[in-house]
Amino acid sequence: MKVLKVNQPASGGIAMGSAYLYQPKERKIADYRVSSEEADKEIERFEAAVLKAAEELSVLAGENPIFAAHLEMVKDVTLQEAVTGKIKGEGNNAEKAVVLACEELILLFEAMEDAYMKERAADIKDIRERLLSQLTGIVNKPVSCGKDSILIAPDLTPSDTSSLDLNKIRGLITRDGGVTSHVAILAKSLSLPALVGVKEILSEVADGDYLILDGYNGEILINPTEEEKQKYHELIKKHKEAEQRIKAEESLSSITLDGREVHLCANVGNIEDIKKAVTSHIDGIGLFRSEFLYLGSSHFPTEEEQFEAYKEAAVTCSREITIRTLDIGGDKTLPYYPMDKEENPFLGFRAIRISLQEKELFKIQLRAILRASAFGKIRILFPMIISLEELRAAKAAVRECMEALNTADISYDETIQTGVMIETPASVLCAEELAKEADFFSIGTNDLTQYLLAVDRGNSKIAALYNSFHPAVIRSIRHVTESAHKYGKKAGMCGEFAGNEKATELLIGLGLDELSMTASLISGVRYRIRRMKYEAARKLAEEAVNKATVSEIMELL
Repeated sequence: MKVLKVNQPASGGIAMGSAYLYQPKERKIADYRVSSEEADKEIERFEAAVLKAAEELSVLAGENPIFAAHLEMVKDVTLQEAVTGKIKGEGNNAEKAVVLACEELILLFEAMEDAYMKERAADIKDIRERLLSQLTGIVNKPVSCGKDSILIAPDLTPSDTSSLDLNKIRGLITRDGGVTSHVAILAKSLSLPALVGVKEILSEVADGDYLILDGYNGEILINPTEEEKQKYHELIKKHKEAEQRIKAEESLSSITLDGREVHLCANVGNIEDIKKAVTSHIDGIGLFRSEFLYLGSSHFPTEEEQFEAYKEAAVTCSREITIRTLDIGGDKTLPYYPMDKEENPFLGFRAIRISLQEKELFKIQLRAILRASAFGKIRILFPMIISLEELRAAKAAVRECMEALNTADISYDETIQTGVMIETPASVLCAEELAKEADFFSIGTNDLTQYLLAVDRGNSKIAALYNSFHPAVIRSIRHVTESAHKYGKKAGMCGEFAGNEKATELLIGLGLDELSMTASLISGVRYRIRRMKYEAARKLAEEAVNKATVSEIMELL
């Protein structure tokens, strides 16, 4: 028996069955030059393909919100202008133009450091294949395998995953992808055990090998003994009983045994994410990544375009919504906003620094958010703050926008709260001063861990050093929560760490008032909170901040 391990399981559960290796066939497309006279005909072919693809996606969107997002993307002018430009301006045929235009967008997303943003490249790949199917008339056959199979593939598109026969497939393993990939998201929604980013899987497993996929501990057992099989059969039975208990409590409040309530919220990037999240009994949206409005457009979104999006968000979710102002730069760039090449982009011109320099663009977004606040409970979150001066400048911009709306007699929530995203060492060290003037804190552990530890998450050679259980991170979280509470303010967390069930008791003990995460993780975290005592968690946290190493903290937990 051989065992493979991965650091971050994508979807919990245990699957047992035979390995089925799926290798999608590479699509061959026509590649020829077209004259200016022929270009119009090629554009007509492309536009017809878009209409047919939209019809398909309209049907699929009713079954899964991922395809609702694809429907918006396939109709978006950004993609259409890029393709027509490749045809008319560069003389490519329709198929080649689709490939080239999509490749540019894929590279844009794949270059981003943020895991959620990086995985959006899969959306573009799926749309590309759908458009090429319409242009060529050749449709890839759905995945077909035997009963009780564990599907293994280099990667799977949303369309591949949605076509799986769940009566036959027990689990998924992919070589590529991350925990925010569509494979992971869909697997969670289908309660299908899954591991992604298992680099050695295709070389270590042969077709027909018997596998045990442990999605809880991130392990793959290859050709296990009968004793191991029996052990896992018992584990499956126990986990099913536990899942039923968790499901029975998913609509209850997140209150500890000694009465401390913690708000559990969802991180989202668009309206479709919100529609899906509200079905998970959330207490609100803890992080709305507004940059998706910008990344999915061919121009800076107008005030009206942003207002409509934020208004729809407020109407869709009747609970509190925290909208983060534009967070580009670093790993997120806009094709219509040229930026100078920087040696250290994560330390460069990004987030609030861009907003405070591009003041009019900032005010357009702020006015749109303020107008939308008349339709629901909205908060404004400023990213990448490092000083009290920046917070004051951002709040001054909000006041200027309020005055403009007052003059125009336009309604907004005059009590709207403005908060600071704690994601830099400077904001941690200045937390007490910031807490005096901010209405709330939201800790972004993804960047905070990276900056505190000086570890580039994208560098595979040092990726193992990136760990939010590091004493420096844990002590920083405690300092931030204590600073917020000293001035009667709330402190939440919206990084990936918030959804880590191994950290739940520790985070509650550190004093966090709100945890915001991928919606599918909320029920498990809620279940844990309802079985812990805050006083015991507080004592555990006090011990943890005095530990000197990650291993000591993990041993304590």
